[in-house]
Amino acid sequence: MTDPSAADPTAVGNDAARREAAHLVAALPPAPAVWCSGLRKRYGRRPAVEDVSLVVGRGEVVGLLGANGAGKTTVIKMLLGLVRPDAGEVMLLGQTAADPAARARVGYLPELFRYQPWLSAAEVLTLHVRLTGDEVPAQEQHDCLSLVGLSERARDRVGGFSKGMQQRLGLAVALVARPELVILDEPTSALDPLGRADVRDIVLELRSGGVAVLLNSHLIGEVERVCDRVVILDGGRVAASGTLAELLGQRELRLHLTGLSPAAEARLAATGDVERAGDMFTVALLGDDGTAIPDLIRDLVALGARVHAVEPARISLEERLLGILRTGDGEER
Repeated sequence: MTDPSAADPTAVGNDAARREAAHLVAALPPAPAVWCSGLRKRYGRRPAVEDVSLVVGRGEVVGLLGANGAGKTTVIKMLLGLVRPDAGEVMLLGQTAADPAARARVGYLPELFRYQPWLSAAEVLTLHVRLTGDEVPAQEQHDCLSLVGLSERARDRVGGFSKGMQQRLGLAVALVARPELVILDEPTSALDPLGRADVRDIVLELRSGGVAVLLNSHLIGEVERVCDRVVILDGGRVAASGTLAELLGQRELRLHLTGLSPAAEARLAATGDVERAGDMFTVALLGDDGTAIPDLIRDLVALGARVHAVEPARISLEERLLGILRTGDGEER
């Protein structure tokens, strides 16, 4: 039997076009893990979220910051389809969020949750794996409990767990089905410093594995340590967003120097704008790629300067956030 397309030049051309289109699509970068535009939500006459747009790229950690009532949890619930937006669009992992399949590869740790107290930690994980319809071997489930520090309590009833242990279990539930996107709403609220460090390490491990993370936390120091970008909400709107470098502005370097030769002064001036008060110098670091400070100190010493103190300085994320919330917009005054 002959191939019909052999006698039909049009069919051959269509096949070639389809192959070319498939090749072009395969070469495209993957869709963002989260994309939303123009999200709005009102409860009665009170606006909870007004025109929020944000993107979380694959393998990116984005922090969501703001005061209580800023709309952070409402945004998260709209992303997950738990709250219907009054306006706006949401895409998760390249699919519309209205499609349940879009949430199949999303892990979620809500701010408030309760598990059946009569179940063991291992049984809670098994239950949630069944709900996903996925196949996760028992050993992999146990490894997930080990990751959050609960391997020794796997057979213990959840009703006897402390708040911190329940928080760890919630994180295990969010991770057990091998998600491509993890949304964490106050994941460290009940944890001690060791637990917070564990969560930080897990988030960094997720990022290194290409998993995207959207993190809502009041612990600004944790956000500053793990996030690639930050979105700050105020009054239901995006007040500011960007990388930490973009939000916090240029870095400065404070130096205590003596014995500066003209050549050393010229080298200092070549680094950036310099302010001097006696033997104290403040230098603005422009386009620092991580080598500017050690290179500068090396050169100053080689030119005969005596370096008594070096203090890198930059506005903290907490100071930036407070400045935004106090003025009511993204511009500090």
